[in-house]
Amino acid sequence: MKVLVTCPPMIGLIETFKPVFSAKGIEVDCPHVVQTLSVEELKSLVPQYDGWIIGDDPATKEVFMAGKLGKLKAAVKWGVGVDNVDFVAAKELEIPIANTPRMFGTEVADIAVGYVIGLARQTFFIDRGVRLGKWLKPSGISLSEKTVALLGFGDIGRNTAKRLLAADMRVIAYDPYFQPAAGLETVESAQWPNRLDEADFIVLTCALTPDNWHILNKETLALAKRGLRIVNVARGPLIDEVALAEALASGQVYSVALDVFEVEPLPEESPLRQFEQCIFGSHNASNTVDAVHRASERAIALLFDFLGVS
Repeated sequence: MKVLVTCPPMIGLIETFKPVFSAKGIEVDCPHVVQTLSVEELKSLVPQYDGWIIGDDPATKEVFMAGKLGKLKAAVKWGVGVDNVDFVAAKELEIPIANTPRMFGTEVADIAVGYVIGLARQTFFIDRGVRLGKWLKPSGISLSEKTVALLGFGDIGRNTAKRLLAADMRVIAYDPYFQPAAGLETVESAQWPNRLDEADFIVLTCALTPDNWHILNKETLALAKRGLRIVNVARGPLIDEVALAEALASGQVYSVALDVFEVEPLPEESPLRQFEQCIFGSHNASNTVDAVHRASERAIALLFDFLGVS
């Protein structure tokens, strides 16, 4: 059997996992992937493999149909987010598929709060200045008693709230399935976009769905407190980047930290690049050695089960 891996974090540590595949007589291949492969690239590759561990690639019905016409027997979406995978099409084509939920709650929350601190104290801006021979001393804002509008209260959201509360911040969670959680009793709940004018920060940790595409747009940004700071560690299309650039230019939004974008990697022509007060990531919030091992081992176990490998 042959297995295709197109998830960059797992590819980065693939030498660790090759013996696991070899022990079962399975060959594993990893193409060069910056962020994702294209549909056409996947249509060419996927049919050659019995199993596929998917990253953030466009795993569309078209791709699964091509795989079904070839050797593809099963697939696993590495990680939590599933908006890039057509699970319905896979099931219609009788291709067993699953993802690996609840793998990165603490890791992504760490990055989210790291970004909150970076925006509050402008540590990234100071770093850039010192490297250029400057000695900048911008006045930041304290975290204590500031309010965070937290979009998403799942595993990542709850772990983020735990860290924000430890910094004496006030958290208002927006989640249609909100449930109180032990140790997080002080987290308040509201219906989006109510009370947005109370927020000093917006932190996005929710899944991308058809209902929340561009949930942050010109209209909702206008409701917010002037000088807002935004952190997105979820999915790029949650934010209308054109509207965000306009809000940054006007001062309605003071600064942002984005680990994800509408188009990845971030295009050279993106208007967001002109704003020095922003932190840019590379869709890498979950990528720690520990988390990659955890998610990869789970993905491999699921795939082996689907393939009938004991």
